[in-house]
Amino acid sequence: MSQQLKNVLVKLIVGAGQAAPSPPVGPALGSKGVKAIDFCKEFNARTSSYQPGTPVPVLITIKPDRSYTFEMKSPPTGYLLLKAIGKEKGMSQPNVQSPTNTLGQLSLKHVYEIAKIKKTDGRHASIEMESIVKSVIGVAKSLGIKVVL
Repeated sequence: MSQQLKNVLVKLIVGAGQAAPSPPVGPALGSKGVKAIDFCKEFNARTSSYQPGTPVPVLITIKPDRSYTFEMKSPPTGYLLLKAIGKEKGMSQPNVQSPTNTLGQLSLKHVYEIAKIKKTDGRHASIEMESIVKSVIGVAKSLGIKVVL
């Protein structure tokens, strides 16, 4: 009975320009037979245009011969929103109707710029901008950020 070899998918979130063979990257790739240092060099080179430390979701496809490819996604929406208002984290009990329970506010123009970044993701390419904008507004509300016109 011959066993069919399959590709293995590894999902990680790595800081731009900060991939290193230490955890989580090293063990995740090393256990699959991939040299983590090779991935780290390529990832850091491809994220050199990002602000260092920006969290970048990456999907690594490892083939049976231990070669690999990887696809980078745009940074998480919540991260982009918090960065836009200069905050570290969202509110524990946000209520965008009450001025005391908001983290801050962003204009619709800011939200649209974040949506444009999200649109660069392969999985968002076929989604209409309006839907992406609505999704970004939803994340903003859940963090306690008020979106104003």
